[in-house]
Amino acid sequence: MAKLKNYFQCEKCGYESAKWLGRCPDCGAWNSFVEEVKDVSRASNISTKANASTPKSITSIKSSEYERYDTGIRELNRVLGGGLVKGSLVLISGDPGIGKSTLLLQTASNIGEKYGKVLYVSGEESEEQIKMRGDRLETTSPNLYVVSETDIDLIKEHIDNIGPSFVIIDSIQTLYNTEIGSAPGSVSQVRACSNELMRTAKGKNIPFFIVAHVTKQGELAGPRVLEHMVDTVLYFEGERTQEFRILRTMKNRFGTTSEIGVFEMRDVGLKEIYNPSEVFLEETNFNQEGSAVIGIMEGTRPLLVEIQALVSETKAAMPRRTAVGIENSRLSLILAVLEKKLRIPFYKYDVYVNVVGGLNIDGTFGDLGLALALVSSATGRAFKLDRMILVGEVGLTSEVRPIAHCEKLVNEGQKMGFKNIVIPYRNLEKIKSEEIKTIGVSSLKEAITKVF
Repeated sequence: MAKLKNYFQCEKCGYESAKWLGRCPDCGAWNSFVEEVKDVSRASNISTKANASTPKSITSIKSSEYERYDTGIRELNRVLGGGLVKGSLVLISGDPGIGKSTLLLQTASNIGEKYGKVLYVSGEESEEQIKMRGDRLETTSPNLYVVSETDIDLIKEHIDNIGPSFVIIDSIQTLYNTEIGSAPGSVSQVRACSNELMRTAKGKNIPFFIVAHVTKQGELAGPRVLEHMVDTVLYFEGERTQEFRILRTMKNRFGTTSEIGVFEMRDVGLKEIYNPSEVFLEETNFNQEGSAVIGIMEGTRPLLVEIQALVSETKAAMPRRTAVGIENSRLSLILAVLEKKLRIPFYKYDVYVNVVGGLNIDGTFGDLGLALALVSSATGRAFKLDRMILVGEVGLTSEVRPIAHCEKLVNEGQKMGFKNIVIPYRNLEKIKSEEIKTIGVSSLKEAITKVF
């Protein structure tokens, strides 16, 4: 007879406790404990000797570094590091309705046409629903097999019977293992099913795409161990009401991180955007107060985007600080430098900042553009330089610090037809361009003198 044991487990990190706790002592998360049930008699009988592997010399192991599948989607290949590596587990997440299933169905059809059978396992939709989407997207390859199933043992049987070259799981939160008594989506179920998928992927050298849900805060739902187990983590950004989608690499064992792919959502699916700078600047009106074009690096890709700032006087005791696409901490730092060094009284102004196009900016490439856009809106003056790009990091003493990959940003601006680019003075000596005027600055005051 099975011997069951009740315990409480943190949904964030998997910490186990005999009683419910308000705050997890391991990861510090609040209200994250849920009740689980496990069979302690079965756990003691599990043996791993049958699946044990033997040590091998590293020189005798064949590397799969160059064994990649071409997904047929260039932007997806970019964020994966050049293609889909055999035997890899790729986790993709994003808000509901952002386009995850659409992208995976297009990828499955492309791989099915080139490399053979593909298995699409859906725990949320029926086969008829997937067929309806496939007809709309025109992705009905005869090598694409679809099954609606949530039992992990039956899914493994389907993989053994079909022998696919690529498998999609949509989604991991719907799968369950019959040997575990908890409900699908629980910490125990997600961990166990992820382990089974990882063994299958590595043992049969089959790449897996796994869809994961997100919480209201935009974080991956379920235990953190899921992110550690997979090889690559992709995140879909964007608003459902906007046409542009950003696919960002959060983790990649086979390529660079922070790489992005840009897509446009249309009636027939996701369309790739090969020149994101042109798209992000498509409707930009240059030389407007509070608007600046900045150069940033996303992985290995240089991008030009517009950043807008609105500074409005307020009578409230606590002025508002709203930033979309930029971290609030970075905005607060730039405002503090401007108040201290340039004596601009932002304490009596509401400040709103927005990155056009729905892109979230990481790093310090856009500091100079953000600072000068704020100054432009606060003073009501537009820039005097025509079609100008601003690049540079701003320090706490108002100095403009050098950045990496400045040459790529200058080349991108030159390709997009810009006439002027303001860069840190220490980057100026490495730049040689006759088609775009490069202007070096060493401080915020010097930059304001040259652009206004």
